[in-house]
Amino acid sequence: MEIEVKLRLPNKASHQKLLSLLSPFHITTHHQHNTFFDGSASELSSQRAVLRLRFHEETHLPKCFVCLKAKAVLANGVSRVEEDEEEVDPAIGKACFEDPQKLMDMDSRVLRRVKDEFGVKSFVGLGGFRNVRSVYEWNGVKLEVDEVKYAFGDMYEVECESVEPEKVKQKIEDFFKENGIEYSDSVMSKFAIFRAGKLPSSVSLGCL
Repeated sequence: MEIEVKLRLPNKASHQKLLSLLSPFHITTHHQHNTFFDGSASELSSQRAVLRLRFHEETHLPKCFVCLKAKAVLANGVSRVEEDEEEVDPAIGKACFEDPQKLMDMDSRVLRRVKDEFGVKSFVGLGGFRNVRSVYEWNGVKLEVDEVKYAFGDMYEVECESVEPEKVKQKIEDFFKENGIEYSDSVMSKFAIFRAGKLPSSVSLGCL
C-alpha cells in the first residue's frame, strides 16, 4: 500500500515560487514519460487497476519501471493505492511502448501478476503524459513537486509519501501558509485526469 499526501498548486506562478523556496533542499529532477495499458477486454480497468510504464528520460541514466496500481482512493488530499513496481530494461520497455503485445513476453514479476491475477491475455495502450518531477529532502520528508504536461494543459502537484500522512500534510500546509503558497487538496489522480481529458475544475484554495 502506497500512502501519499497530494496537494495541487493552482498555476505555474505558485509552482515556480515553491521551487524557489525549496531550492536549498533540491536533490534531483526526473523527466518522466508515463504510458498506461489495459487488457484488451478491459480486465484491469474493470477491476480498478492500471498498468504503467514510466521512463526516466535523463540521457546519462535512462531507466524504466513497470508498475501495477489498484484500488486507488483519494480523499482529503491523501492517496492510498495498492502498488507493485519493478525496474526493467529500458530497451525492453521501449519495445513494449511501441508494441503493447510485447508486454506478454516481458520477464517481470509485475507482468506475471497482471496475467495470473487479472487474467489479461493481450494488452492495449491507453496513451500517457510527461512529467517533470523535482525532488527535495525537506524537514525530514521527501517532497516531490510535479509539473504534469498533458495534451490539454499543465497541472502542478506536490506529493509526499508517508506512513503518517495527516501529520505530514499539516506540516506541508503550515509551510505553504507561512510562505503565501496557494494550494488545494488534490481531488483526482494524474491518471484519472488523463482519462478525463481535462483538468479538474478549480476548487477553493488554502493559504493567503
